[in-house]
Amino acid sequence: MSIVVRAIAALLASLAVLAFAKDNASGQFEIRTLSNRADLISGGDALLEVVVPQTVPLQHVRLSLNGADVTPSFRTDAASRVMRGLLTGLRDGRNEFLADSNGQGKGRPRATLNINNHPIGGPVLLGSQTQPWMCATPTPTLAVGNQPATNASGLSTSALDAQCNIAPEYKLFYRTKTPVSVVTGDLGCSFVLPDPSPTLANPTPVTPSNSCFQPCNAATSSPALVASTTTTHGMTVPYIVRVERGTINRGIYDIAVLVDPSKPWTALDPQPQWNGKVVYTFGASTGQPRLQFRSEQNWADDSALSRGFMVVDNSLTDSLYNSNRVLNAETLMMMKEYVVDHYGEILFTMGNGCSGGSIQQNTAASIYPGLLDGIQPSCDYPDSITTGLEVTDCVLLVNFYVSPEWTALMSGKSQSAINEKKAAINGHLDQRGCQQWNNLFGFNGKPGNYVPFVVVNPTTGAMAPNGAPRNNCLLPAALVYDAVTNPNGTRCGDADLSTAVWGTTANANAPGSVRARQTLDNVGIQYGLNALLRGLANPLDSRSITAEEFVMLNEKIGGFDADVNRRAIRTIADLPALDIAYRAGIVSSGAHLGQLAIIDSRGWDEQGIHYIFRSFAERARIDADNGGNHGNQVMWRYGTGLLPGTVAQAAAVTVKSFLTMDSWLSALNMTAPKETLNSPRTQAKVIEAKPAAAVDLCFLLADTTFSTQVTDMALCDSNSPQADGLGRLAKRASPRQVAGGPLAENILKCQLKPLNVVDYPAGTFTTTQWARLDAAFPGGVCDWSKPGVGQQPALSPLTFAHGPGGDPLPPAPGAESAPERISKLR
Repeated sequence: MSIVVRAIAALLASLAVLAFAKDNASGQFEIRTLSNRADLISGGDALLEVVVPQTVPLQHVRLSLNGADVTPSFRTDAASRVMRGLLTGLRDGRNEFLADSNGQGKGRPRATLNINNHPIGGPVLLGSQTQPWMCATPTPTLAVGNQPATNASGLSTSALDAQCNIAPEYKLFYRTKTPVSVVTGDLGCSFVLPDPSPTLANPTPVTPSNSCFQPCNAATSSPALVASTTTTHGMTVPYIVRVERGTINRGIYDIAVLVDPSKPWTALDPQPQWNGKVVYTFGASTGQPRLQFRSEQNWADDSALSRGFMVVDNSLTDSLYNSNRVLNAETLMMMKEYVVDHYGEILFTMGNGCSGGSIQQNTAASIYPGLLDGIQPSCDYPDSITTGLEVTDCVLLVNFYVSPEWTALMSGKSQSAINEKKAAINGHLDQRGCQQWNNLFGFNGKPGNYVPFVVVNPTTGAMAPNGAPRNNCLLPAALVYDAVTNPNGTRCGDADLSTAVWGTTANANAPGSVRARQTLDNVGIQYGLNALLRGLANPLDSRSITAEEFVMLNEKIGGFDADVNRRAIRTIADLPALDIAYRAGIVSSGAHLGQLAIIDSRGWDEQGIHYIFRSFAERARIDADNGGNHGNQVMWRYGTGLLPGTVAQAAAVTVKSFLTMDSWLSALNMTAPKETLNSPRTQAKVIEAKPAAAVDLCFLLADTTFSTQVTDMALCDSNSPQADGLGRLAKRASPRQVAGGPLAENILKCQLKPLNVVDYPAGTFTTTQWARLDAAFPGGVCDWSKPGVGQQPALSPLTFAHGPGGDPLPPAPGAESAPERISKLR
């Protein structure tokens, strides 16, 4: 943002404050917390603003916290009649802040605001935290017997308490004048992490010599060594970055920003090289460890830092270390509050992240609308809970494909013909997609110790056990659930990390124990339905299955039991969990995703797990909840892999997305300022601010220099046709879409309709086959024309402070007129 634009923005903000003061001329004190809602404050401090009525002389104002005078800690702007200050020393629970026109006589303006403070270690939105939880240590340790291992924290001291709070530390790094290395082997520097943590193999790591950031001290900070940079608002400054590392909500965070080490920084006086904008990075993959980690993210984001942005992360917003999506949103909320309290007010927050990082962005936006102003998901999934449907379907399918029944049916067919049938059932480009799901994440729900049973031959689909026993908690085996030997041990499945959200129910596999409620369900799903219909329409189509194959598939596919063991009968969801998933926004809401700017960059991974259709599934949800309008979501596709691998690709996708999002949110800030830090906007306002560069586009496969943006979506879809007849950049499907389900892929459990022969072409099944199919679907088959069981609009944000299930957050508390019984300050 230019200096002129920033000046205009400041002027508008000042006029808004003056207008507010004028409106308040005959009224009461106005008190508002600037860093978060007053009932969701954490960490013992809060940035406050008090607007003083014009009838009250400013010198008579007295401010108190729990009866103690805090007036000296507030700064007064006489022109706007606004007082601002950072309250510190808040006690856990209820605190009373009083604004009093002291000495003004009976009936004088007096107002209170109740502030509910929570520990810096959490929780805030959740009512409880997962246990056990192993604190990180300065150097990592190995597990010894039943004593769990610990991870390196990236900090020099140990935890101060059972909440795994560690004292924050600050490091300075300078950007060297060395040119960036753009080709492997070139002399130059790279933006690798300059402060690696100790490992068992390397207990005393140092900054890599090829890092563009080097430790900054009196000997290294001379102008001859330090590069300079120019921020978005026109300041040219030495390129020195301060990194704060500490703990919030039991996660380890980084806050990196340009700094002048010789000057102070407070929330009321932020250093001017920070442009007020935050880039929040979310980590990939997924996991349920019970250990505290340092973030997997690299804070050394030159594109952001060099322009004056603040870069923020926390290990609990890394999906690899936390798959509890409410906890992810809670941590993001607490991080933003901390930034405001210690660095100053935030203009806007944009997210980025691939795969699990896209899940964290989408679900944060859905679970608590307004936390993020714009997101840049790459390798996109709308959420994890509906992605899990495809994962578990694929586990069932790859195991079915090695069953004696399927093997017998395939006798005499070539391997390529068999693989075409698998692809037809799976909905993917080829048979490898479901194999990848099984091998990478097929055991995510396992509550105990297990040995992965994986596909070892991608051509034939042969499967075998792989490796030693393990568990998803990363705890010693003896501490973990076993249905026979340790029924009350720690359960380590995905849902088990979120019992504060789902609640628990009796575990049929281990009487006397409980498990987390879960949403998995495949009752009534006709696997391979469209592959059957395709073959009936064209018997020569290789991507099809026969009636016998369809019947056998649905007879034998089976499901999972309470401990995610495969079984002959289908999986049945816990009905209360379905209700929670939708109400809380854990199934990402199209209505809430419509309230922020989205630039979705989608590389090609159709033989892996990051399928193009997922971006379109997100779009379908936005369309469904916004009258067919998805103008707030922009999609950029390219065919050369998940993440930029060349300089041209990075410039055309990653950096271009960042700059476009900055333009979009800067314009949105001008045209539709937020009422509060975390309030959402309307889709119309988001679209109105969209810059010209924010359009759907692709880069064709032959365009290796990424020099030509293609906006003809038909050309993008048809580019470089594949064996399945679709272009490289076209969307394919999932097993549930092949079964007739919607592109939005947001039905966890379908409503059923009776199995009816008229729903299939005449003569499809023999009498015997029909009887077998009828037995396979005793309750009927999915009626995809109806909403899913429990499907409903999201009511988020919810609070789970009073227990699982959650309740909608009430209106944010405001100041109330104070009764005369409150003692006058002396």
